[in-house]
Order: sequence, then C-alpha cells, then structure tokens
Amino acid sequence: MIFLEKYRDDFAEYDAMERDFIDDELIWDQLNKWENPKPDDVRRVLEKSASQIRLEPEEMAILIQNRDPETIAEMYALANRLKREVYGDRIVFFAPLYISDKCANDCLYCGYRRSNHAIVRKTLTMEELRRQVEMMIGEGQKRTVLVYGESPETDIDYICETVRQVYSVKSECGEIRRANINCAPLSREELRQLKQVGIGTFQVFQETYHYETYRKLHPADTIKGHYRWRLYCHDRALDVGVDDVGIGVLFGLYDWRFEAMGLLYHTIHLEEKYNGIGPHTVSFPRIQPALNTPYALNPEYAVGDTDFKKLVAIVRLAIPYTGMILTARENAQVRKEVIPLGISQIDAGSRIGVGGYQETTNAMPDKEQFQLGDTRSLDDVVRETCQMGDIPSFCTACYRKGRTGEHFIGLAKSSFVRNFCMPNAICTLKEYLLDYAGPETREAGEAVIAKVLAEIGDTKTREFLNQALRKLESGKRDQYI
Repeated sequence: MIFLEKYRDDFAEYDAMERDFIDDELIWDQLNKWENPKPDDVRRVLEKSASQIRLEPEEMAILIQNRDPETIAEMYALANRLKREVYGDRIVFFAPLYISDKCANDCLYCGYRRSNHAIVRKTLTMEELRRQVEMMIGEGQKRTVLVYGESPETDIDYICETVRQVYSVKSECGEIRRANINCAPLSREELRQLKQVGIGTFQVFQETYHYETYRKLHPADTIKGHYRWRLYCHDRALDVGVDDVGIGVLFGLYDWRFEAMGLLYHTIHLEEKYNGIGPHTVSFPRIQPALNTPYALNPEYAVGDTDFKKLVAIVRLAIPYTGMILTARENAQVRKEVIPLGISQIDAGSRIGVGGYQETTNAMPDKEQFQLGDTRSLDDVVRETCQMGDIPSFCTACYRKGRTGEHFIGLAKSSFVRNFCMPNAICTLKEYLLDYAGPETREAGEAVIAKVLAEIGDTKTREFLNQALRKLESGKRDQYI
C-alpha cells in the first residue's frame, strides 16, 4: 500500500474524467453491425488500406468479421505487400533483458504476481547486469528491451541507473546501441528522467482494454488496478518528449476482436492528440503457461493460430505504417507463418529469466514470467530469416540520429523508411556475419546482401553501401547513414 500511495495524487487527474477513448458498447455495436460483411465491403476497405491510410474503427470491424476465405487470402496478401512497401524486406532483431521479477502487483495470469511463491525472486545488481550485457553482446545482440517488475526496488532511480549501465558496457565485439524500456506506467517527472538517460521506445501494454475484465484480473489494491493510469501512460510520455511509445495487449484475456479494436482506438487517440504521432510499435503477445499460474493454462479467450494470423494481418492493414512486434512467446513454426503477415520486429536468442543469459539452459521455469515458445539461438533465427528472403537488421541509426516521434512517423507514412533504412540494415547484417555468424548463416546472409546490391537502382545508395561494406571488411564497425 505504501507503493500505491506514491501515485495517489496522480490518479486524481484520471478519476475526474467523465469518459475515456475506449467505449465498450460502441466497439461491440460496430462489430455486431458488420457481423457478416459482403466481399465488396471487404474489398472497399482493402482499397483504402492499400493507399497506406489508417482505417477507421468500422472499417477494421469489417475485416475482423470477414469469414470469406477468398477475401481473407486477399487480406493476407495485402498485409504482406504493405509491410514490404513501408519497411522493405528487413526484419529488426532485438532481445529482452529481464532486470527484476519482484512485483507488487497480483495479476491473475502472470507468473511474477506477488502471491506466486513458486517463483525465485531476484533483482540484478549493477555488476550482475553488466555481465548479462556482456553475454548478450558476445552473442551478437545490438538492441534490447529492459523488463522490470513493479516494486519499490525498481523505482525510477534504479531504472535510470540500469539504462546507463547497459550503455556503458563496451567490448571488442560491440555494444548495445538501443535500450527500450518495458516497465510500469510512470509519472511525467519520472518519464523526464528516463528521457534524459537516452531510452529508446517506452513500452507499456494495456493487457486488456475491456473494463470488466481489467478489473477482474488486476486487484484494486495495486497500482495496476487503476485502469486509466495505465491507459494514459503514453500520453504522459509524449507530454514530456518521450516520443517513441509502444502499445499492446495480452491476447487471451478477452475477445481478440474487441482488443484489436482497442488497439486502433488507442492509435487514433494518440495521433489526434499529438499531431500524428501514434505508437511506434504494436505488440501481439499471446498468453502462455507459467509456473503455478492456473489462469494461464486454459484461458477462456485463448486465441487459436488461425485467428492469431488474422488479427496480425488486420492490424497491419488498419495501421499500415506502424512497427509490429512478434516475440519468442510463439513457437518457431507459428513465427514463420505469421511474420509475412506484417511483422517488422522480432526477438531471437532470448532469455526471459532474471540472470538468464548466464544459464546453460533455456528452461528456467522458477525464474520466468511465462514459458518461451521459440528457444532457438540468435544465429539459427538469423539464418532462417535470410533463407526466407528477408534481411535481419540490428540497426539503431534513426534513434541515434534523432529520427523518432513525428519525424519517424512521417518517414514511415511516406514509405521512405524502406529506402532509408535498407542500407543501414545491410551494414548491420554484414557486421553480424563478420563477427558472430556460423558458416551456414554467413553463406545465407551473403546471398541476401548480394541480391540486395544487385537490385539497388539508386547510384548514391549503391555507392554508400559498397564503401561501407569495404570498411566493415577492413575491421571498421557501426557504419550507417
């Protein structure tokens, strides 16, 4: 309760609101109105999406409720096309780094909930964190998302110290060049502190946009029990200049159709309030089993693979220019099938237990928030990505050059990202191949690079890439535009 009292005055801002941007009844009215859309209705929406224009909620409802196999296939094809038009053939790689599993919340579906005494609790010291980062760098990671439980031990001062520590670790193999944050909703003053230490994207997932479900799953005596404090955390971030924000829900807590509509309403709210700046990324975690967590074993609203593929494609069609993240919660086969439907970022070589990068095994059930689905090494996933014709990218140039927020969204909406980021993606792939890749991965990666070089029509881009690749082969690193 002491921890809860810390934000009590801040909650008053949201308690005074008559309504927010999520209207349960309206969402269900829109879904029910389009319960069985005609193919012509679906194709009308697809025509708009093909122009890379964000859809309106009723248009998204048409796609959600579409059950016609022929037009669903058209949806999938367009989702794939849009992703490639906006982001090119590249897939951005990252890996999570779990800092602490101590949590004051008691979310029924989470392995880290405070009442779960089967979990071994730990918060990394700065020296332990340094060792974790060294291990990640040694495997080839360049981007990470730092993940924290919500407890007095992981207050804003501790979070800022961990970010500085991550960036301070350098080795002959490189460094972590971008650290995103996945933590509890913060106050504006706390977010100002985060901005000062140079974070990447600030991620907070609503878990569920459905009021009744949210109240049922998040006890009222916790900070997470306050729906609007969480719902408006991205507003507070944008208010103080943290202009890269990520949204998401935990699919399986409530009907996926409602949750997808919630993601769109959240996007519209941010874009209308902040001069077109919406979410930098949307994430699609599905609930997975966790140690001593009965709720997660058989959730009432579990999303099957067929619906999961459909919802990913629909979000790409509804918000054509946003980044979309698919994590290693999913197994390798699901990821292989879903990535072509609009995904632009994935994690690989991930460990989700606190201290996990020093362990010799992926399985750490007494230290994990949930069970990981794809436990392959980074090198294995890089190789498969190349073999699928995509370009693994570890690029962080936009973040370091200040191309974030309104600037980034403008580039994404104009399809400029595809051309702007492709050379940087190739440089980071080449760096990985030189420093970390096994023989088979190196062969697959070099084939992708050769293909891209052969297809580049712009003289300046080809010239930059040829020079950059020569510098990398001579021992220089971190080449980017």
